[in-house]
Amino acid sequence: MKLYSYFRSSAAYRVRIALALKGLPYDYAAVHLRKGEQATEVFRAVNAAELVPALVDERGTFIQSLAIIEYLEERYPQPPLLPGTSEARARVRAIALAIACDIHPLDNLRVLRYLVRTVGAKEELKDEWYRHWIDVGLTVLENQLGRDPATGEFCHGDTPTLADCFLVPQLANARRANIPLEAYPTLTRIEARCGALPAFIAAAPERQPDAE
Repeated sequence: MKLYSYFRSSAAYRVRIALALKGLPYDYAAVHLRKGEQATEVFRAVNAAELVPALVDERGTFIQSLAIIEYLEERYPQPPLLPGTSEARARVRAIALAIACDIHPLDNLRVLRYLVRTVGAKEELKDEWYRHWIDVGLTVLENQLGRDPATGEFCHGDTPTLADCFLVPQLANARRANIPLEAYPTLTRIEARCGALPAFIAAAPERQPDAE
């Protein structure tokens, strides 16, 4: 199994957490996004979208973090990253999708570069854009998780799920951008609980072979 990853990519970070939680070994193939390695002919043969992560095993090549983790969940069901009932699974997926669809696409590297290089936004405006969409998305999640009795030590109950694989990388992005997180006590409490687990520690950006 090979994972094409970039240490700062939150999408790749999600998959690294899932692989670590399931105890699955893999080869790490670094793709430096800031150096444009995703646009090389070699990597485009792996993922024409020029995005990480991409997971390759003997069954094929898989892209998109949510699809990759769901694939791993189906093929390697233990330990489970989705709860046992359809209602609970829908809740966990909704949390993950709120991050993957409502927050991350507006704040990823290629969008921020477009704002600066094509639209002509100054760095201050780009940073304000980033902070705004982070705050909007995290406020929704804080309200949702803080009021829902299904929230436990983790996003759902007392074992890590798919939702935690998405939450921790998004908060890491916010921290790297020096965004204050005091307004999100439920989210940061969950983040701290995750951060005590070996799988989350091993998947952290600073632990990756290409970390700078």
